[in-house]
Amino acid sequence: MSTLQRLTDRGLAKPPRWLPGNVQYETIMGSVAYGVSSDTSDLDVYGWAIPPRDDVFPHLRGEVEGFGTPGPRFEQFQQHHIRDDDALGGRGRVYDVTIYGIVKFFNLAMENNPNILDSLFTPVNCVLHSTRVGNLVRENRRIFLHRGAWPKFKGYAYSQLHKIAIKAPQGRRAELVREHGYDVKFAYHVVRLLGEVEMILTEHDIDLQRNNEPLKAIRRGEWTEERLRVWCAEKESQLERAYAASTLPATPDEPRIRRLLLDCLEEHYGRLEGCVEDPDRAVSALRAIRAELERVRDIL
Repeated sequence: MSTLQRLTDRGLAKPPRWLPGNVQYETIMGSVAYGVSSDTSDLDVYGWAIPPRDDVFPHLRGEVEGFGTPGPRFEQFQQHHIRDDDALGGRGRVYDVTIYGIVKFFNLAMENNPNILDSLFTPVNCVLHSTRVGNLVRENRRIFLHRGAWPKFKGYAYSQLHKIAIKAPQGRRAELVREHGYDVKFAYHVVRLLGEVEMILTEHDIDLQRNNEPLKAIRRGEWTEERLRVWCAEKESQLERAYAASTLPATPDEPRIRRLLLDCLEEHYGRLEGCVEDPDRAVSALRAIRAELERVRDIL
């Protein structure tokens, strides 16, 4: 049973009625997934679900692409600060839940969105729920990786670095600034993101917890802001070289990712006749027919 289903059954979450039973994958994100915190009282949960068939294929409900006002399509559900007072032996737990529709999730993964990629590379013990379809995507997660990860991750990392300089901290973050002189939470995300994209470019993989000791040190305030900025400048030069030398494809392998998406939908819905034209399958069928005709001709 998915986490969203449990929270919904208890009246704590309010998703669309169809959603809890169609969640295919859920995983813990945030500091727990990155190996920098053992406190599981607050959990960030990311996942994805497969919507009803006519949401993915709106022509089945009579929509004509480019004509009229399209009907609503599910992209994501978010509910934050869901408190389960009975969790952890009565100590309570707070959930922040984000569940994407499979099409939106695949698009973001194909763009190498850092949060979405991270959700596919979390440690196994962080995976809360995964169906056969969820397992299929996780097993094939590396097909989403390409060299476009570098500008995407760099953009996210430097946005965090920029926030250190301009964002007025509040609440717990203000305490961090008073204690350490700058927002170390933003700082650890900068180092984490640049470390991840280095693994993508050089190893074609992500281990979210490999570099957690420096991240812990940053959170403890052992890095000054000056040290962080010097490290970033040096790392950027290294990553530019890694980007140039990487053997990853420059852009996503869209046909292969599309094939995985269709396989997931077919596994969930059953056969997709009438839903989608699959040119790859049609070409394969024609080749098989041609081969059979040539075989029969040779016999005759």
